[in-house]
Amino acid sequence: MRTYRPWLSILIPVYNVSAYLVECLESIVLQTIPGIEIITLDDCSTDNSLTILQDFAKNSLVPIRILQHAHNRGLSAARNTLLDAAQGDYVWFIDSDDKLNDDAIQSLHALVRQHHPDLVLCDYRVLRSQHRLKHYSRDERHITTFPGTSGVLMTDPIKLFEGIYQKRKLHIWSKISRRELWGDDLRFPEGRIMEDVVVTPRLCLRVKNYIYAQQPWVIYRQREGSILSRPNQKKIDDMSIASTGVLALWLEKYPHLSADARFSFAHFCVRTHIFVSKELRTISNNKRPDMSTYRQHFLSHIQWDKPRMCWEYIKRGWVLKLRRFLLEY
Repeated sequence: MRTYRPWLSILIPVYNVSAYLVECLESIVLQTIPGIEIITLDDCSTDNSLTILQDFAKNSLVPIRILQHAHNRGLSAARNTLLDAAQGDYVWFIDSDDKLNDDAIQSLHALVRQHHPDLVLCDYRVLRSQHRLKHYSRDERHITTFPGTSGVLMTDPIKLFEGIYQKRKLHIWSKISRRELWGDDLRFPEGRIMEDVVVTPRLCLRVKNYIYAQQPWVIYRQREGSILSRPNQKKIDDMSIASTGVLALWLEKYPHLSADARFSFAHFCVRTHIFVSKELRTISNNKRPDMSTYRQHFLSHIQWDKPRMCWEYIKRGWVLKLRRFLLEY
């Protein structure tokens, strides 16, 4: 019997998400079309996530493959195992506390059939248990992830680099990519937080053409008390080194990387550096922390010295942003 390779692998790492797992799975299986495989991996959940997953799969009309780790290894390792198991032409990582918007898969399929891109970038909306005034002012019903034109196949790698950093949206779940781009060597760094900041620019470096869908395909759940919402030393340290080597890799392949592209990357690093400084003050009871090591990381990332960075802000008229940078530097 002839077997057909799926056009899409949806990869879902699962760990202690019993309250959200069914909602996530339902949002996917209710809109699946032929040629999709759904692979989940339980990373040794300590709640009843695995039981919920097994029961859902048993009663689902859409096949769901369940993998398990022998011991808890973290999100990066879970994604790596899922990637190794995937057979689809494209892969889409979905976090198990998030969900897909209606018609997301159908819309993706239409783009893939028409354009056959290496990479598809999509938008998202934020789901919160409690909304504050600042959340409404951001219009979190539709967060854009890329500044390019929607629905048009693009081939400029420098604009891709500039765009992901300009919008500061490097999360892997808003990127659907050809599986072959990952090869045998591109994987998520195990034991690290901020793994998407490490992997996404390296994935984009392999992209020859891409398309942006200005539609909120993913519903991102912002959970209070998650590891990314709490100040801690590991998050700070991992965040401060996440962009290590990125610019060097891009300059090696594209020595003509534009000043605007470099500035978008540098400004992303500035924002990260400011966040690191604030988080350090929080865990040190608002005392001025020693920023010397983190400052060295920052400067090595952007490969510009402080005067050059200041000039790049000034010539763009970003005086207030420059002031904020200098206050935290």
